[in-house]
Amino acid sequence: MSNSLQKISLQETVGGKTLTLETGTIAKQAGGAATVRLGDTVVLTSATASQTPKDVSFIPLTSEYRERTYAAGRIPGGFFKRENRPREKEVLSSRLVDRPIRPLFPEGWNFETMVHSLVIASDIENDSDVLAITSASSALMLSDVPWEGPVAATRVAALEGKLVLFPTFEERDRADMELVVAGKKGSILMVEGGAREVTEEFVIEALQVAQAAIDKLCELQARLVAASAASGRSVAKRAVKAPERPREILDFIKSRAVEGVKSALRLKLDKRGLDEKLSSLKESIKAAIAAEAQTPALAGGETHVSPIVEDILYHESRAMALRDRQRPDGRGFEEIRPISIQVPFLPRIHGSALFTRGQTQALCTATLGSPADMQVMDELEGEYKERFLLHYNFPGFSVGEVKPERGPARREIGHGALARRALAPLLPSEEDFGYTIRIVSDILESNGSSSMASVCGGSLALFDAGVPMKAACAGVAMGLILEDGRHAILTDIAGIEDHNGDMDFKVAGTTKGITSFQLDMKVAGLSVDILKEALAQAKRGRLFILDKMAQAITQPRQQLSVYAPRLYRLTIPTDYIGQLIGPGGKNIRRLIDTYGVEIEVEDDGTVFISGVDADSCDRARAEVEALTQEAEIGKVYEGRVVSIKEFGAFIEILPGKEGLLHISQIDTKRVARVEDVLKQGDTVQVKVIEIDNSGRIRLSRRVLLAGGGEGEPPQDGKSPGGGHRGGRRNPVFPGGGQRPRNSR
Repeated sequence: MSNSLQKISLQETVGGKTLTLETGTIAKQAGGAATVRLGDTVVLTSATASQTPKDVSFIPLTSEYRERTYAAGRIPGGFFKRENRPREKEVLSSRLVDRPIRPLFPEGWNFETMVHSLVIASDIENDSDVLAITSASSALMLSDVPWEGPVAATRVAALEGKLVLFPTFEERDRADMELVVAGKKGSILMVEGGAREVTEEFVIEALQVAQAAIDKLCELQARLVAASAASGRSVAKRAVKAPERPREILDFIKSRAVEGVKSALRLKLDKRGLDEKLSSLKESIKAAIAAEAQTPALAGGETHVSPIVEDILYHESRAMALRDRQRPDGRGFEEIRPISIQVPFLPRIHGSALFTRGQTQALCTATLGSPADMQVMDELEGEYKERFLLHYNFPGFSVGEVKPERGPARREIGHGALARRALAPLLPSEEDFGYTIRIVSDILESNGSSSMASVCGGSLALFDAGVPMKAACAGVAMGLILEDGRHAILTDIAGIEDHNGDMDFKVAGTTKGITSFQLDMKVAGLSVDILKEALAQAKRGRLFILDKMAQAITQPRQQLSVYAPRLYRLTIPTDYIGQLIGPGGKNIRRLIDTYGVEIEVEDDGTVFISGVDADSCDRARAEVEALTQEAEIGKVYEGRVVSIKEFGAFIEILPGKEGLLHISQIDTKRVARVEDVLKQGDTVQVKVIEIDNSGRIRLSRRVLLAGGGEGEPPQDGKSPGGGHRGGRRNPVFPGGGQRPRNSR
């Protein structure tokens, strides 16, 4: 590539926002590179393909999305001050870029391809993830990769009933719905988002608004490519040759496989049964090829058996749905596999449920913790704490495979995020239920939509844990077969229907509306009309599953598990935070050790007290509340003598609050020495007789011994020590009689 390439910059206004596409300035040795800018957020994406093909049967595409912290003027946290492993948002954004571009690579493309997105500037207002899809498409369009773009994306949010394109972070926090929508001109390829129980009709309206924006951004990319070519950078796309198999081998295998595949499909077998039939069929064909060793045309034919049989299975299963209106396991198009629910399922766990649908099984547990258990999220936009965690695990045994656990892969992180998004809008507010909540979904069997099983099982586990959810939530996976103008929409797809179908469409929500939405197309795109039909069918399936769940548990349990921690939330004035914590944390540590509880104090004065023993939590809460109480004139307190001076004694009447009991107010008769009546550590009843403008407290024991009631003034009508109220200063320290807290 010539370094003399000229900068090309084009703009388009979408939803009142201006997006700028640029190429020709940076990353000029990449196969193709472009930047997208919205506000002061800039994403650079490059697309580069290797020159040497790989012997693989899939598209060797890798999408990477990374955020440089310098983009937001920050230095990374942690010991090593540099970016390291991708954060969860980066993993999810990598998937977000991958999903709409992958279906548009031609069959037979086997050159390793890297699409690499870098966030190089962030204004902390406009999210960069959705921009990366458009910049990735632009980079591929400018490269020599034979790719069937362009693709563009937008985020659409619902704010007070209005749809807003490319909403800011602040607008998204207030939104009732937000969707990321990607597609080609005139068709949708991917949708992902969440909502607060919105209707199917409203989702369709949002998709139509998004499609209009996508069309404009696709046109902008076409103009960019044309301008690049006009400037002298015209890149020829590489030729792709679809994989071919020797005709003699293909005919030999098909003659023995077609009827065997059809026969296996008609048996309405489960996943294992179908796999065993197909495996037996493949072995018999390999044996037949081996028996024809004298035929040179069949040499090496054994290696072609499995892909050809799988190709036949693909076409025959699709034809059976479109032609015979029949599914491989014999179900109707809207029929959901048998559901069984056990709740609770495990002892001692705060909440648990075993949700089984057909051959998909999710063991979901809900664990309640204190605010100290919240996850600190260090994102490009800043650091915050997350109180709701949902972790999805997919061990190899769930599909009969041998696979060691090496930490969550991208798929597991993505499925967990989808299930979390479905449940999050239904949780009680932190003010009403201050617990940190963690759901773990362990997939024990899988044959179709384990993420939606996690939604159902997670909702059941939350109910069992006594979390006051707004409503139960269920999810269902939908499939589509689209061919020659005909289509079949399938509810609750099994693995074979997912693998051989054209759409993976997941919808979760309540009886009232949708809370989570994910759509991935495996073909060029989807019309809104078919999507309307799929949404209506998904709603019927969701309501059916919710009814099954209600038969197991109708509402959240009224009492938390005896094994769950007790959590109290109270608020103290912010100027009392230091007093609660104490010097060097001395006071709060004393409370924690004395009562065996955990205490968390927020900067706004919110205090969380948690522990397994409710009585200990109650006593700790009472002491914290007493700490913030103000002394009242005329009120009698039982206090502790904390120190003795020549002129009187200091009495702690409330935690951290002391007043002066002057020697003249100790008894009705004259007291020569304070020690004659009081000793340090004694408990004594005293009455507050004055609080001056500086908050200093003066006490009297004499009025109580003389029979003085609540609110009665000192008998001499003067302040303790002989001074009139608000008049003379205390002879020991200027300004009055309350002892400074640090003068012990």
